[in-house]
Formats: sequence, structure tokens, C-alpha cells
Amino acid sequence: MGKVVSQQELIQATAREKRDGRRVVFTNGCFDLLHPGHVRCLAKARALGDVLIVAVNSDQSVRGNKGPERPLVAEQDRAEVLAALACVDYVTIFDEPTPRELISRVLPSVLVKGADWALDTVAGREEVEAAGGRVVSIPIAPGYSTTNLVQRIRNGARVSAASPGTKNKT
Repeated sequence: MGKVVSQQELIQATAREKRDGRRVVFTNGCFDLLHPGHVRCLAKARALGDVLIVAVNSDQSVRGNKGPERPLVAEQDRAEVLAALACVDYVTIFDEPTPRELISRVLPSVLVKGADWALDTVAGREEVEAAGGRVVSIPIAPGYSTTNLVQRIRNGARVSAASPGTKNKT
């Protein structure tokens, strides 16, 4: 079994990890264009436990949440890129608008979302807290947003020294 797994494989793997006393951390998102903000958030999420699960919105789910022009990158490709990160242990794909059902089956010790989500709106929060877990909000790296990046690309904007994490190569 690789890092990209079906939901059923994930549930089985998570049960084994928990039996072995490992703390499971769960996060989710579209991850349409992976950028440093995503990488930093995932590294911080992984630091909260022993195993990091990333649930990726399917193409259908992204279209429902972001509109008909998204995603830019297919779900299997997004999952593969995430799985290549050292901090990520498992990646799975979900079709629903939110991963609430999957979270209720995995019941991680820690559920992580970016600080752009109010804790009371985080899908799966009630289930995780009822099982004794906690929900953690991770600060968003300023200046990074896939939506803003897509807009800049569509507008033909050049990368400049003012962009976070870039260097002007003039």
C-alpha cells in the first residue's frame, strides 16, 4: 500500500496506527496548486501528531466548492504531489463537499484546518471532539492563496520581488 489510498484502506490503516499508540492528525483541502503556504501548514499539522492524513477534494467536489473552472490539476495528480511530501503519511480523495463522513469514520486525535476557517464551521469538529480529540487552527502564511495565484496567472502578472518567497531575477 502506497501513500495514496482508498478511504477503506485509510480507515484500516488508521485503526492500526491507533492500536500502535500513534496520534493521528487529519486535514483536508483542494490543494489545487501546491504552494509554500500549503507546505508550511502541512508541516505544522504533522508536528501535532505521529501520522498525518490529507484528504483531498475530488475534481467533482472542487467544482462544487470553487466553480466550473477549477480544479486546474486533476485529483490523482494533486494526491500524488501531496504524497511526495515527507510530512504526509496518507492521502485519500473524497467526493462530498466536506469530509465530515470520512472524519467520523477515522476519528483522528487532531483535526487541523487553516485559520481562515472559524472553528465552529470546521466539518467533523463535533465528531472529533465527542471522541475526545481536538480541533486546531493553524495560521495561514500571508500572501499565499491558490485563488489569488490563479487570478494573477489569468491576468498575466509577472512574479516580482514583492511576491512572498520569490526573488526578482532581473
